[in-house]
Amino acid sequence: MREGFTYTRREFLKKAGLAGGAMVMANVAGGIPSAAAAMEEEKGAADELLKGVCDIHIHAAPDVRERCINEFDFACKAKKLGYRAVMYKSNEWSCHDRAYLIRQSLPDFEVFGSFCMNYAIGDKINVHAAKMAVETTGHCCKCIWMPTMAAVYPNAVEGRAGQGIPVVQDGKVLPEVVQVMEICADHDIIFATGHSSPQESLLMAAKAKEVGVHKFVVTHVNSLIWRMTADDIKRCVDLGAYIELCYLPRVWGAGTAMSQYERESARDFMNYVSVAPERSFISTDMGQANMPDPSEGMRACIGELLDGGVSQRVVDTLVRRNPAYLLGLEG
Repeated sequence: MREGFTYTRREFLKKAGLAGGAMVMANVAGGIPSAAAAMEEEKGAADELLKGVCDIHIHAAPDVRERCINEFDFACKAKKLGYRAVMYKSNEWSCHDRAYLIRQSLPDFEVFGSFCMNYAIGDKINVHAAKMAVETTGHCCKCIWMPTMAAVYPNAVEGRAGQGIPVVQDGKVLPEVVQVMEICADHDIIFATGHSSPQESLLMAAKAKEVGVHKFVVTHVNSLIWRMTADDIKRCVDLGAYIELCYLPRVWGAGTAMSQYERESARDFMNYVSVAPERSFISTDMGQANMPDPSEGMRACIGELLDGGVSQRVVDTLVRRNPAYLLGLEG
């Protein structure tokens, strides 16, 4: 039996309430929140399941893609629900500067942004842009992502070989990527692999260890073409990486606005959770239009973990302690 996994049914409904339980089942089944759960959220009361949560991969407006909620409104909602912190991700534009402005209205809530190395800032990894991001007023940039929408790997998978912003060449991490790693190490923020391939991520993990990056993150290892094997995950962890697991694959699928993707099974998700829980964290990767908002996804995720026999200590590690550490909120 793996440590932290008791495989006995938890008293989840006592914690979530009947409305919360209905929300979990609705989200897992079809990604659509129940009316009862929606009514509970409208009350604006703190949610015991969500108290202290840090979700560090959220998509919200403004963006070039339609989103189900905007950054300010979600920060207000998260604060009411008892979240400890949120970090936004925009694939095309900076959002750490907006996080600074949101904090002016929510001074007692932890709101952060991040920065992606995509075409909006050039056709190669832009070291100067990374420097400016970490030096922006408020120091709210807590993560530099390698290319996502402009990554070489998904372009190649989709038949557009030769397109994208490279991070690796001839089996070696490019010098400009190493420079960004050094910036992240110097400022003690996250360096994230973005939409790089599993093989590229392994190469970057080895280089990050050499450079001294303490907050190196391999992103969404349970999602689509980025799925890693358990052995690869363990290799990354041995090199000092943190592993991001996203709940979005448990929400999309048939009957949702993202029906083009096959939903990840509960068994597969739990198997990923069990590989290296002490060095992993869960984010939602949610905020897509016509889908449940990130708080609904996070509530469903925590409920599923507890109901599936994951100990409270491991849940806390995955959605509270590890992401808080990566944000610099805990030592």
